[in-house]
Amino acid sequence: MTSRFSSGPWRRLRSLRVRLIAVFAAVALTTAVSASGIAYWLNRDAVLKRAQDTALNDFRVSLSRNVSELPLNATCDDLVRLATSVASSGLNYQVVVGDAARPDCVASSNPAGFTLADVPAKLQDTVAKPREVTESNPYPYHLYWQRQNLEGRPFVIGGTKVVPTGPTAYMFKSLENERADLNTLGWSLAIATLLALIGSALLAQAASATVLRPVKRLGDAARRLGEGHLDTRLEVEGSDELADLARTFNRTAESLHEQVEELSAREAQSRRFVADMSHELRTPLTAMTAVTDILEDEAESLDPMIEPAVRLVVSETRRLSDLVENLMEVTRFDAGTAKLVADEVDIADLIMSCIDGRAWYDAVEVDAPRGIRAVVDPRRLDVVFANLIGNALKHGGSPVRVKVREESREQGGEPGGDVVVVEVSDSGPGIPEDVLPHVFDRFYKADKGRARSEGSGLGLSIAMANAQIHGGTITAANGEVGAVFTLTLPLTPPPPPAETATEESAQ
Repeated sequence: MTSRFSSGPWRRLRSLRVRLIAVFAAVALTTAVSASGIAYWLNRDAVLKRAQDTALNDFRVSLSRNVSELPLNATCDDLVRLATSVASSGLNYQVVVGDAARPDCVASSNPAGFTLADVPAKLQDTVAKPREVTESNPYPYHLYWQRQNLEGRPFVIGGTKVVPTGPTAYMFKSLENERADLNTLGWSLAIATLLALIGSALLAQAASATVLRPVKRLGDAARRLGEGHLDTRLEVEGSDELADLARTFNRTAESLHEQVEELSAREAQSRRFVADMSHELRTPLTAMTAVTDILEDEAESLDPMIEPAVRLVVSETRRLSDLVENLMEVTRFDAGTAKLVADEVDIADLIMSCIDGRAWYDAVEVDAPRGIRAVVDPRRLDVVFANLIGNALKHGGSPVRVKVREESREQGGEPGGDVVVVEVSDSGPGIPEDVLPHVFDRFYKADKGRARSEGSGLGLSIAMANAQIHGGTITAANGEVGAVFTLTLPLTPPPPPAETATEESAQ
């Protein structure tokens, strides 16, 4: 069953063009995102490091310069002046000064904005903790910093203790401007990534058009070649792999053209030989048939020693005549000159006429309701019925049952029109399973499960051809008892082909 994803828009989504564009877009997107991400993080670190280093260095210098003016027993007012003086350096940061000896005295350059409570506890502990003085570390206290969001705004907070017994100062430097710059950079990189994605899609479209145009031409040429246009060739451009593929296709098409022409010529010669041979045989056979008819009428009055030979000649002459007629009919089908002379007939009447004309009425049971009318060629359909019923009588044995019914044919889940179904069943041993696929093959007589056939092996093949020219078919199977051949015919024959078939030559 065909999946609903194998056609329509899903099929277009799986096309080579879409996949090529998707690959280009994925590669471009991955590259652009990676490059933009790396550029963003490098610029982010550079911008933040520059801003915080500038502020921390200025804070250190300003604090060192102003702390020398602080008296030994500084009051709260002195700490306020120190915080204000340090914060007035021009880099727009705020300063908070605290003294461990007087926890209640905390000075701030902006009391309404920042207090000691805004300093992270971990930073306070680190600033207050002295480091061991060594040759490589001459000072017990250092300047430490930490980035922190305060009420959704980014700050770099730096702090240091001036002397072991002196105050501790903290700096609050806003990074709002840097964040705005980084946001602008992020948007710029995002737009650049989008433009790169669009550019890659356009580039993929152009590349796919360049690559897929020859592939499409190759597909169209292969399709035309498959439809029978053996003169189809591709124009070779360039010397790349696609040009090599086009050359290979042209060589293959040329070789195929030559082989098909050779086979067609041989087939035409074979058909012409069979047709000519059949025509040449008809004249002597006509004379022989006339003679054998006379011999058959006089057989009883002939010498008893000669009578068996005469009857054998009569029988074999008729077999030869039937074989020639069958060969001529096969030749007509192969040459495409077989035509329908259609007329509306009652299928039951046609079957009864076939049975009565061959004196089979005692051996055949017919279940054919009248009123089932179809537009068929009575002569060709009579050949079909004669072959099926005669084959059943000869190989299966009586009683042979013929059943006719009308039913609605469905194709692909939709109504396909009304058809007439004719089943011919016999009472024989059935058809071996290995023979079933070959019963309609020409000259096939490997009939292991039945009596050896005395026919030419063309009857069922001609019956199938006559059914197909009506737009129907014949199937063979084994029923509960014996073999069952089922003929299915549309009530109305198919329309004739666009090209008018050549008239059959006069016989």
